[in-house]
Order: sequence, then C-alpha cells, then structure tokens
Amino acid sequence: MIKLNILNNIIKYLFFVLLLISCEKDKIIEQETIYENPIAEEPIKFTEANKKYLALGDSYTVGQSVLPENSFPYILVSELSKKGIFFDKPRVIAQTGWTTTNLSIAIQQQTIENNYDLVTLLIGVNNQYQGKSIEGYRKEYVDLLKQAINLANSTPNNVVVLSIPDWGVSPYAINFNFDVNKISSEIDAFNKIKEEETLKLGVQFVNITDICRLAKGYKLYFADDELHFSGSMHLLWVYEILKFKF
Repeated sequence: MIKLNILNNIIKYLFFVLLLISCEKDKIIEQETIYENPIAEEPIKFTEANKKYLALGDSYTVGQSVLPENSFPYILVSELSKKGIFFDKPRVIAQTGWTTTNLSIAIQQQTIENNYDLVTLLIGVNNQYQGKSIEGYRKEYVDLLKQAINLANSTPNNVVVLSIPDWGVSPYAINFNFDVNKISSEIDAFNKIKEEETLKLGVQFVNITDICRLAKGYKLYFADDELHFSGSMHLLWVYEILKFKF
C-alpha cells in the first residue's frame, strides 16, 4: 500500500512537471488564439479623416501572402481608430523583393505630397537576402529616412521605423536548410546600423525582430508560403508600435 502511494505521488509529480513545461512553452507568445483572425468578423471601416498615413517598405509592409487588411499598416489604422485617432486608408508604397535602392527609385517616380501625419519605414531584408553591402545599406537607408521625414511634414516625430524581421526562423528557411545562424547574425548587423542612423535623426525605432524570433515553431505566425509572416504576427508588430507611439 505504501509503495502504491509512492508510485501515485511520482506519477502526479511527473504530470505536474510536464504540465509546467507545456505552459512555459505556450507562454512565449501569450493569447495565441486571439490573434488567429486579426481583423475579427468585419472589415476595417475607413472614414474621411484629417490624418494621412504613408507606409514605405517591402514584402513585410505590403503583406506578402496575407490579405491587405491583415497587413500591419491596415491593422495599425484599425487599432488607432479604437483610440479615437482616425486615419485615412494608408497609402502603401512597397513591393516584395525591394531593396533600399528599389524603394528609393519608386518614391522618386511617384507624386507624393509631403504632408503625411504618419510615415512608417520597414526596409532592408532584401539587402541582406541579396548579399548587399552593409555600408551601402547605411548610405541608402539614411537617404530613405530623410525622404520619409520630408514626406511627414518634415517632422521626425511623425515617422516610425521598424526593425528588419528575421526570416531565418521561418519554416521555409529551416526546411530548405538555409544557414539560419548566419541569417540572424546578418539581420542583427543590418538592424544595428538601422537603429543607429534612426536615432541620430530623432526618429522612433521599434524592434519587431525579437517578437518574430519567438514565433519559431509556431505555424500560426507564418503565412501559407511559410516564408513571410501571417496577419497574426503583423498584429503583434502593431502592438509593439503602440507601446511607443500614440
């Protein structure tokens, strides 16, 4: 009887340990199921408003492999409306595969007013992916950031820069045997320059790279192409922005 009690206690203890481990793993990104459908059941309702928003970037801004409504610029507008801050539908100048060079050319080729109340800038992953030089990135990024400030009523406080996400944690990178440690190291190097130059010009820098890395192994946070991030991750980026702005 004593041995049976001891065995029962051991079983209970092992069950508790397994439960604790499971909870700790799930705690990495809290409220996981809440983000499964960032736009809820109804679409974003845009109204005629005074505030204007320009989103500059690459695939992470355009929302590759997710619906436009699930990309962070649209989610940001929606979340701000809940705070009583109303923006028009965001103007997005971004495309999958763009480097700093491509984005700069695109801005020059378009007619853009310089009276935006908010400009976000998220660019650089394709510089890293295509093996572009870091110093070349620094020069082109600074030029882009100055353009962003100019388009934001020449007001640095109207600009938000997001760090480069780490695609090395994606199922695509892992399944196709990319050197994920090398990717992460290079992303860090590009982000270091990005943060340095951003702060020099008095612009808000928001780190979204860390939250991306915590998503490793969670399919919910990746789009169907298994390379880009899902709307659930875009929502987390917005929450990071809202910690520092508005």
